[in-house]
Amino acid sequence: MKIKIPTFNKRGADQNTAEKEAIKKEVSKQILALIEEGSLECAGYTSLDKDPTILTACQAIATLVGLVSWHIMENTDGGDRRIKNELSRKIDIDPNSYTTRADFYEAIAMNMLLYGNGNAIVRPHTENGYLRDLEVVPMDRVTFVPDNVFGYGYWVYIDGVKYDPRDLLHFRLHPDKDYPWKGSGIKVAIMDIANNLKQAAHTEKGFLASEYKPPLIVNVNAMGEEFQTKEGRDKIAEDYLKTNKAGQPWIIPAEQMNVTSVKPLTLQDLAISDTVKLNKETAAAIVGVPSFLVGVGDFKKDEYNNFIQTTVRHIVEKIQQTLTKGIILSPNWYIKGNIWALLDWDLAQITNVFTAMGDRGWVTGNEARDRINLEPKEGLDELKVLENYIPADMSGNQSKLIGGSNDA
Repeated sequence: MKIKIPTFNKRGADQNTAEKEAIKKEVSKQILALIEEGSLECAGYTSLDKDPTILTACQAIATLVGLVSWHIMENTDGGDRRIKNELSRKIDIDPNSYTTRADFYEAIAMNMLLYGNGNAIVRPHTENGYLRDLEVVPMDRVTFVPDNVFGYGYWVYIDGVKYDPRDLLHFRLHPDKDYPWKGSGIKVAIMDIANNLKQAAHTEKGFLASEYKPPLIVNVNAMGEEFQTKEGRDKIAEDYLKTNKAGQPWIIPAEQMNVTSVKPLTLQDLAISDTVKLNKETAAAIVGVPSFLVGVGDFKKDEYNNFIQTTVRHIVEKIQQTLTKGIILSPNWYIKGNIWALLDWDLAQITNVFTAMGDRGWVTGNEARDRINLEPKEGLDELKVLENYIPADMSGNQSKLIGGSNDA
């Protein structure tokens, strides 16, 4: 883990003494945090992003966040309606000129979860007052510094250049206990689990590479000169134990040798598998993913859908709130991430739900076709209801109730 100390160029040269003192305190706090979480114990420390289980869990979340579509919505008297304009296209289709929408939002999520220890910074680029691009800043170039002794506000330093956080997009996960404007991430909570997984991997590797697992031990009743050297012991093995054909029996002196079969230890005997499984399940629970996403257990639909509506939704809402606060100027507009497409729906479920909604006039035929990836058809953009679906306040006006014709 790196300790990030801002360097000062011409723009940072006019800092006052209070700011410099605040920087010193922040650096000291980072060092103390590293000591508390055990990151400075030895030179062999491996950061969390090098642990396969934790990296896999975080990538599973970030990949799904990258699949979310983003809409600009407007509050109206008739409900919230989607707005389609150049800004909505920029946010949903082309947030960055050098990458895709999926990669852009996946990078934000990975910084929040792992690389930024609960923080992600995006720098907006404008041209003639219009939003031109959004840049995800690598978190090893970023330092957060409280603006005073009490730390009510803060400054962001990128490559030593001082920025007002209101000019940036600061995404944060799990507010820090001392500085709510800064995320805290999952690093301290999961550090012991990462160390356990690392130790288990080293133990498994060392065990499998060990040469001391012989299936047979041959006891020789002699202490001659041939036992004093490796060549002598090899000669005895060559003379008595090696055969010309596989499976051919050994012929050895009855009084001089005794052959004992030995069952070598296995990883199961060492309980490595159980330890790894338990640590993976614990790591998955801390990160917030189902254990089957890190290779433990089988896929469960209900567990996956709950994961989408809790862990993924939490990060999506963090992103949409930060984007709305930093980009949207209209008080009636907001940005919304659509997570419903991520849920595990089977075709029969979708068909039954949209058939019932179509019968009641809640969706059009083309809206239902869009949910199952079919092209729109002409004449299916009209809301239709069955003839016996009428408003509740008109239920008493049915002909069959007031003595009308039998056609009702």
